[in-house]
Amino acid sequence: MAQAAQLTETDPRYHTTNIQGMLDDLIRHLRDDISKIDEPRAQVLFETTAEVLQGLKKAYEHYEQGEEKAFRR
Repeated sequence: MAQAAQLTETDPRYHTTNIQGMLDDLIRHLRDDISKIDEPRAQVLFETTAEVLQGLKKAYEHYEQGEEKAFRR
């Protein structure tokens, strides 16, 4: 993940880095909440949401690294 402080706002990586941080925070929050609730269906929903967001975060990483063919410069 690029350091947002070293990038300008016109660089898309400035924004992708910030979004990845927000996704990390939300993933962590969801997983923390799983232990705070007793309802199994809600626990599964929160874990599923965290997994989907983890996949989305990976797409942002691939964009930054140019790993996917569609994201190559």
